[in-house]
Amino acid sequence: MTTAELHFLLDGRDIRLHQVSPTTTLLNWLREDEGRTGTKEGCAEGDCGACTVVVAEARDGELVWRSVNACIQFLPTLHGKALFTVESLRAAKGGLHPAQAAMVSCHGSQCGFCTPGFVMSLFGLYQTEAAPDGDAVADALSGNLCRCTGYRPIVDAAHEMYRLPAPGGELPAPQWQDASDPAAQALLDRLVHMNADDATLDIVHADGRFTAPRSLDEFASCVATHPDATILAGSTDIGLWVTKQFRALPHLIYLGRARELNRISEADGWLEIAAAVTLEDAFEAILPHYPELTELWRRFASRPIRNAGTLCGNIANGSPIGDSMPALIAIGAEVVLRHGDRTRALPLEALYLGYQKKDLAQGEFVQCVRIPLARGPLDEHLFRAWKISKRQDQDISAVFAGFSIIHHHGIVSSARLAFGGMAATPKRASHAEATLIGRPFDAAALSDARAALALDFQPLSDMRASAEYRMNVAQNLLTRLHHELAGHPTRIDSVEADHAQH
Repeated sequence: MTTAELHFLLDGRDIRLHQVSPTTTLLNWLREDEGRTGTKEGCAEGDCGACTVVVAEARDGELVWRSVNACIQFLPTLHGKALFTVESLRAAKGGLHPAQAAMVSCHGSQCGFCTPGFVMSLFGLYQTEAAPDGDAVADALSGNLCRCTGYRPIVDAAHEMYRLPAPGGELPAPQWQDASDPAAQALLDRLVHMNADDATLDIVHADGRFTAPRSLDEFASCVATHPDATILAGSTDIGLWVTKQFRALPHLIYLGRARELNRISEADGWLEIAAAVTLEDAFEAILPHYPELTELWRRFASRPIRNAGTLCGNIANGSPIGDSMPALIAIGAEVVLRHGDRTRALPLEALYLGYQKKDLAQGEFVQCVRIPLARGPLDEHLFRAWKISKRQDQDISAVFAGFSIIHHHGIVSSARLAFGGMAATPKRASHAEATLIGRPFDAAALSDARAALALDFQPLSDMRASAEYRMNVAQNLLTRLHHELAGHPTRIDSVEADHAQH
């Protein structure tokens, strides 16, 4: 069964579209068709946050709220969901939502261009968290840029909005405030009803085709039948193909509606994260097992990007500077690939054959990534993941390192040293690993491992870093690892520990 009708909710109003270009961005539709110009275009690549909107969907019997970048979201991906823009927050009698009122009272706006995006990020936070601390507020605002007001009054507004009266009107109450709120239950019921059928969304337009199967088997069959089609996940990369490169995409096959591809499961010592699981949800599942990845989570793009992009999409993209791959390679993750009704598994590092070249046949796709859960005693297993970039937040890595060292009585028995930004693919430093096996990770071993990196990598110079800088950084990260194994925290860690105590 198929349907060609795109159906979603906007402020509770049914939107039904039959003729829509598959690559129409949500931003353009809002501004040009709906006249909702509060949603702004700044960068058109998901970096500035001026276009931030909030999407609600039904998941496991609950409403899930996500802030996303409208500029790179394709309109058909909203099928079966509910959309809220800055205009949605106005109460029936013109009253302000607490997020808006707090921005006014805290003087959080000057020129006003970025303000709607900030308000929507605050609204998304308000709907999901009851009492966010400073880190949670910073994470929620990480995708929004302001060039004139400064961030202090905006951060103040994030805390102030919880001290203001609850909003009136038809907006569902926040999850933390009243789970029995009639408006929230009504919205949830409508979304559940909208998604109850198994119909594949199949939009055929003069500009292209958009297909969104409802099951894994249907998705696999569709990809095998149309191997030249573009597989779409969160559109955080493919969206830029349209907004920046103006590429035509004749056929998009969207994996976000296949139920099995939205699952996270644990079995047989593996954490399995399917292809449509967002980065934010993936990290939420990974961090209890690998808390060392907290920094990677907080510095991986922004909240709206993590709310849309997927972990498997980052893996399948195969960028040599993708942040997730070195850490996952160090852990020992593997990917499950599917073609039709057949699957095969291989170590993650084996997926990458060369720059933008992967061990994927025509019609084959990444079905899931599997992460091992079994860890040795913490005093015998040292795992670290470190990112080096020009900016702390929302920046592409110059070098990313993932390290996993297993040692017993001071002797290294296993070493997995993976780097991004050092080669045409994310890659293990096999020569450096070999220098460490079977010996103490002492000063002599460190010296040998640093020297061996020159055999493993011949990095390039580009706008992010020079080849010399990259090699020096990679070697210095090995030194940092040595200090950590010896029980001597680095200066950075000492500063962070001191900050945590205060």
